[in-house]
Amino acid sequence: MAEKNIKLFEEFPPVTTEEWEAKIKADLKGNDYEKALVWRTIEGFNVRPYYRQEDLKKVQYLDNVPGAFPYSRGAKTKGNDWFIRQDLKVAGLETSNKKALDVLQRGVNSLGFILEGRNKITLADLDVLLKDIDLNAIELNLVSCSNDVENAKTLADYISEKYGNENTVRASVNVDPIGAMTRNGAYDKAVMSEIETVIEKTAPLKGFSAIAVNGKIFRDAGASIAQELAFALAAGAEYLTQLSEAGLDAKIAAPKMKFNLGVGTNYFMEIAKLRAARFLWAKIVEAFMPGCNADECARAAMMNIHSENTIWNKTVYDPYVNMLRTQTEAMSAALGGSDSMTVIPFNSIYEESTPFSERIARNQQILLKEESHFDKISDPAAGSYYIETLTDSLATAAWNLFVEVQDKGGYVEAFKAGFVQEQVKATSDKLDQNIAIRKDSLLGTNQFPNFTEYMEKELSAEVFQRRQCKASNAVAEPLSTYRGAQAFEALRAATDAYSMKNKRPLVFMLPVGKLNMRKARAQFAANFFAVAGFEVKEGKGYNSVEEGIADAKQLAADLVVLCSSDEEYATLAPEAFSQLDREVFVVAGFPECKSELEAKGINNFIHVRSNLLEELKSYQSQLVK
Repeated sequence: MAEKNIKLFEEFPPVTTEEWEAKIKADLKGNDYEKALVWRTIEGFNVRPYYRQEDLKKVQYLDNVPGAFPYSRGAKTKGNDWFIRQDLKVAGLETSNKKALDVLQRGVNSLGFILEGRNKITLADLDVLLKDIDLNAIELNLVSCSNDVENAKTLADYISEKYGNENTVRASVNVDPIGAMTRNGAYDKAVMSEIETVIEKTAPLKGFSAIAVNGKIFRDAGASIAQELAFALAAGAEYLTQLSEAGLDAKIAAPKMKFNLGVGTNYFMEIAKLRAARFLWAKIVEAFMPGCNADECARAAMMNIHSENTIWNKTVYDPYVNMLRTQTEAMSAALGGSDSMTVIPFNSIYEESTPFSERIARNQQILLKEESHFDKISDPAAGSYYIETLTDSLATAAWNLFVEVQDKGGYVEAFKAGFVQEQVKATSDKLDQNIAIRKDSLLGTNQFPNFTEYMEKELSAEVFQRRQCKASNAVAEPLSTYRGAQAFEALRAATDAYSMKNKRPLVFMLPVGKLNMRKARAQFAANFFAVAGFEVKEGKGYNSVEEGIADAKQLAADLVVLCSSDEEYATLAPEAFSQLDREVFVVAGFPECKSELEAKGINNFIHVRSNLLEELKSYQSQLVK
């Protein structure tokens, strides 16, 4: 068979990169190659339209196998399994225990207990919370609102008492004073000083993670993938630095860390991020362990990664689209080699999740295992010229930013100085602008909205606002988390709230003139104004302006959009404008005669270069009073 394959390929002469490039440029017919085909990422590097084997010559780690240092190909040697995690808010111990037992029967094998309003937990509490739950069969995670290290000690005592010191229980507690500083601006030195005792106490428990390194908060604040990776690594390095200075060996401290990373819809980049994260973390840990033997370094440098969907790209309107987003994100996290994963319910950003939404979230991961078999192959992305190159590019971008943080004295000092916040804000501002002008699309929000979807009840204003929790003793400005859709959603929610008591503003598309142009512009305009929650109606297509104006007045339209061709606007627009009374008049397009039309009092134009958000705010101020 091999010989036949060789002979088969010999029939096809090799094509050089120069030949491919010549063909591409010929097909572009003079268009700029870089502008047409090269993607400039928000991370700051270029992505080419294709990659070849020769592009991998600069990548240094390709000869490694899964399970081998530096783990770019993952720490798993047999398959690609991960823990399916569901987070449960602990309102009552017995109630939460009952729900935990229920979800464990439905495919979950990792529990995250969120201790809302309960900063400390006792051994007696754990007896109730974990009744009839075998920790040898699952992963356990305690998440509290504070950095109370006592929870870590209590859980460690519980595990040792119930399962002995030589156990294989996988558990974690989110002791994370650096993450707390990122969220509220306050730096708790007391907690940092106590971490050493927690690590020493839990050292015999090989599967116990006491320190949480939270990278997801950066993504939820609008950071890029490279920024999330760089700042998470910098926070991890900060822990290693301070613990090493306190006399704790890195080979003991590093395995006690668990990285919680966000995952968004940039499918291939997210796969590359997890591969780059393991590689870079392994190199960082190695730098803290001079003279260690190979086995010690290898074991200590394994990165434990939990992935969870970022909230940044989730939407309130057309919320079922969130299921599509979380599904592709879960695929990225699985293919990238996450050790555990939480898929958030599609409606959790604006209301309490329901049994239905929780079941869907669980089943999204189960589907990847049971139907798609994503858990069967170690490092399924290996060998892809594109993903391997992305991994290398992303690792380089993240490492350069990581070095900048180190040059400023490490993460804590860089955050106190505002460097981290400035970097994140610069990126989030770019992303906000991209959404406002529809360079980036949020399906159902700034593009292709559901025309018939109206909010039947008013949601809390907090759903549409940035969230920041600044402590009274803050030493720096904390990051604020938000969703990219919020500005558009607030706009649409205002229209819906107005329409609960008043007539919903009606936008009438008046198509006249050349058939192809009037139809295209009518569709564009309908999509444009539906984003703000206005009712939109497209006219039947008219032979004259008078016919269309008559229909618009009969429908009591609040805004009329003339949809025609650029050359016809010179005569049709003034004619239509003169026949309207109180209605707001808009021209769909950016015609050459725009200045002449403006001289006649026609000042409203919408087109693909419009700032959609600012335009809609202006029209809403005129229609919703």
